[in-house]
Order: sequence, then structure tokens, then C-alpha cells
Amino acid sequence: MARTILVAGTASHVGKSTVAAGLCRLLSDRGVSVAPFKAQNMSNNARVVPRAPETVDQDGGPYGEIGISQYVQAHAARVSPTTDQNPVLLKPRGSGESQLIVDGRAVGHFEAGSYYENHWESAREAAVEAHSRLAKDHEIIVAEGAGSIAEINLQHRDLANVETARFADAEIILVADIERGGVFASLVGTLELMPEDLREQVRGVVITKFRGDLSLLDSGLREFEERTGVDVLGVLPYDDPGLPEEDSLALPSTDERAVFGDDDGVDAEQTVTIAVPRLPRASNITDLEPLAAEPGVRVAYVPLDAPLTKADAVVIPGTKNTVDDLLAIQKAGFDRRLREFEGPIVGLCGGYQLLGKRIYKADIEGTNLDPEQSMLSGVGLLPVETTFSTEKQVVDTTLELDGSGPLAGAEGPVSGYEIHMGTTQSTDTVETPFSRNGESTAALGASDGDVLGCYLHGLFENEVVREVFVDSVFAAAGREQSTGSTVESSPYDQAAELLVENCSLEWLR
Repeated sequence: MARTILVAGTASHVGKSTVAAGLCRLLSDRGVSVAPFKAQNMSNNARVVPRAPETVDQDGGPYGEIGISQYVQAHAARVSPTTDQNPVLLKPRGSGESQLIVDGRAVGHFEAGSYYENHWESAREAAVEAHSRLAKDHEIIVAEGAGSIAEINLQHRDLANVETARFADAEIILVADIERGGVFASLVGTLELMPEDLREQVRGVVITKFRGDLSLLDSGLREFEERTGVDVLGVLPYDDPGLPEEDSLALPSTDERAVFGDDDGVDAEQTVTIAVPRLPRASNITDLEPLAAEPGVRVAYVPLDAPLTKADAVVIPGTKNTVDDLLAIQKAGFDRRLREFEGPIVGLCGGYQLLGKRIYKADIEGTNLDPEQSMLSGVGLLPVETTFSTEKQVVDTTLELDGSGPLAGAEGPVSGYEIHMGTTQSTDTVETPFSRNGESTAALGASDGDVLGCYLHGLFENEVVREVFVDSVFAAAGREQSTGSTVESSPYDQAAELLVENCSLEWLR
């Protein structure tokens, strides 16, 4: 049986994903066969991967979904991502409901109570079996917990933390974020509230996001170890290796400077701003990260009531609930501001559906619609309409692109993945720049003037698409792009280096 290391936390967003990815790359560098694992994840940032062969049936198809963190960690471990690495995924869709995905396949929409009462046991069984399959093929499993391991109201059904630690007999590394303040209280309180049988499995703690003089922390570290008998394995400096974020928690609040992309030292006349509306149910926001890494490009996440006067382009991300987010942007008047906007506009997946003329069978997607609201008007910038059904498209794909609109000049194969419900068709003559197997239809994407929409997540990860789109934004803004280069060093290597340079790793032996 493989050795399992559980990277648990005192809270959400404390750096568990970075530590887990760093361990995966570090162990891989040492020649160890390692794989990531997260028994249960809650995230709307997902990637399409092959399903474990043992879980494929006639109805499910060969592809499924996992959270972005496990996809990233698989690449850090230099193994192919599969659904076994994240067997249970919950995708929030509003009104207390989440879509439940088990072994990569969508099971249905459930409120929390219904999930725990009727589906949790089978989800746990799927997680145990997935871990067992991984353990047969690898020497070490690096498991990531979720939120806090010390939620005493949830410990009897905490699949990602407590249950994983038990069924995998995992060694536990506890991660805490010092930037939030009260790090020692968080650590001591977490150890105190953890199930008693799991305290003996704690190998040590890692403190993340430290700024300043480390010597000022020494006395606190010593007293913590004396009080608890638990070793401090390391203190990581505040240094973001650039791994994709798991969910929208990483975005700044609306009262902060919600801008991504480094324009330090770049003349204002050599920068452009791409506005991204903060859809209440935004998903796959990692689609925007390749743009933020481009020299002179600033990606600004803007509230739905914000003006677009300072934006040079708009990208509408995917959404877990197209209908409810359409109603939200209409209520805020953002649809009107989109129609008045004169720069390039791109809609991805749900963002594409929003840009169309109409949505049919909206009651299938919406959470609080009256029966007479089965048809809704969209933003109206593309002559297409979308009809929802209960079927879900989940596929890893490569399309041929003959670019038009904001992507005019981009040609050739582009790869990515599709995760969506609903099918889209044209209502009038429209450019259809994407094709599959020689067939080019609005079911893949469409463009009209400076507006383009498509279903391909990962679109901007394709260099030819990214370069052409950025060039078109600079051209539309009447500015010249600054010369420079994006960071080429691997974020996986940077995460591993954080551990090597700042942690004691003797326990790994």
C-alpha cells in the first residue's frame, strides 16, 4: 500500500494547494512515483480529464471533471490526470444547491442536506475505491484536505480531511496562513479540536505567507512546539509561484484593487485593461490567467454595476448557472453597458450563451424561475440562441480555428475542453470560426464584428489565440504593446523550491 501524506489546513485558502503541488514536484524530482488526491472538492474551476477505466459505463463517456488543483498537482507530479485524483466534486450553482459529480460523472443537483443524507455514503465509497486504485500504482499519494480539519460540526462526515486521514492511514501536515493573523491560536485550536485519533498522525505544521524578519518569529515557534509537542517543519515566505487558483475566493473583494497582471515599469501607453465581470456564479476563472501573464495586460475583475469606460476589452467567463447570472447582469444594467461597449468582447462557455439573443428551457438551468420564464432574452450581441437540457457535454477536444472578429488572423488547431449544458445554434448569418471534423457551426462558437463566443475552456492557453487577441486589444485601444517576456520558470518547480529552501524535509525519508 502506498504511503499517503494529507496536507490539511486550519482554514480555507491557507496554501494547501501550493504545498501539495510542491510536494508532488519534489517527490517526482527524487524519482518517486507520486500522485495527487482530494477525496471531495468544492469548486467551479474544473478541468476535463479521462475517467478511471473502472468507472466508465455506457452512459458516462470516457471523460469527466476534476478540480483545477488536482489537475495542476498531477502535472506537478508528472502523471496523467484522471478522475481518481478527485473522485467527488461539488460545483455550487446557487440557492444552496450544488451539482454532484462522482468519478467524473454528473449525478444531479442537490442541497447540502440531501447530499449528506442520501449520497454521502456512496461518495465516500467512490473515494475509498479511487484512493485504493491510485495506491496500487504509486509509491506516495499526496492528498489535499478541504477548508479546516477542525470543523467539529462536520467531522462525522468530513470526507476530504477526517475520512481520508482514516481510510488512508495518512501522515498529516497541518498548514496555517500567518498573513491572516492569529496563526498560533489557529494551529493550537486546530490541534485541540481535531479528532483525538488523528492527532497522533500529525507529522508537523507548515506556516505560509510570512513577510519580514523570520528571527522575530523564533520565540513563538519554540513555545508552540513546547506546548503541543508538534514540530514546525517550516515557514514559507509570501511568494506566489503562480499556480492556478481553485476558486473565486482568491479574487480580491470589490473594495480592493481587483487587478491581476504585472504592469510595473511599463508606460501607461503600453498597457491595456481587460474587464471581467464578477458573475455571482463564475466558473473556470483560470481561463483568464494566461492573459494576465502577458506583458502590459491588466485583467480587472469588475462589479456588475461598474462602468466600462476604463476597459479596452471585456471577457465574460464561464458560469455554473447561466440563467441566474443572466438575470443578475440584466438587473445591474451590465447587459446595456456591454451593448454600448466599442472594444473587443469574448464570451467563454456560459459567457457565450449570455451574449446570444435568447435562452430556451431556462427553467432547467435557473434555480428560482416561474414556469412562464422558460424563455429569456440574452444580451443580444450574437445572433445565436441556446436551448438547455439535462444532458451535459464533457469532453477534451482539439478544434480547427479560422479566426474572425477579435481572433482574426489566428489559424490552426487549438486545444481545450468543454464542460456545459445546453446547445447553441445560429438565428441569422454569423461567422463560425471553430470547426470539428470539418463541421463549423455555432454549436462550437460564433463571432460578429468585435464580439466572439465559444465553448472552448482553455482558449487563451493556446499561444496563437492569446497573441492574436492581445494584439487586437492593443490595436483597438490605439496603443503599442510593451516588449517583454512572460515568466518561463515552471510554477511547479517554484512551489517545490519554496519547500526545499524553507522546510525541514527529513520526515519525508
